[in-house]
Amino acid sequence: MSLKRTNVYADPEDLAIIKEAARRRGISEAEIIRQGIHLAAMANRVWDEPLFSRTFEGSGRAMTKDEVRETVADAVRSEDGSGTAA
Repeated sequence: MSLKRTNVYADPEDLAIIKEAARRRGISEAEIIRQGIHLAAMANRVWDEPLFSRTFEGSGRAMTKDEVRETVADAVRSEDGSGTAA
């Protein structure tokens, strides 16, 4: 993994917490900061595609539990081509 150096300003209290956590965990302060940067990057990522790309036609009313089960079973049967739900 290639790393790039950067400078940031941090609250002294946060740095003290990081220092103590690094000591307790036996890893470097830099590793904890890298983990935090990665979490921040992933939390702010914008995806190119929506999480749910499928849409379903419906009647506009809420389906019953049995209707949902039957609809899902039909979709499974049509996707695997077996004609029977797995």
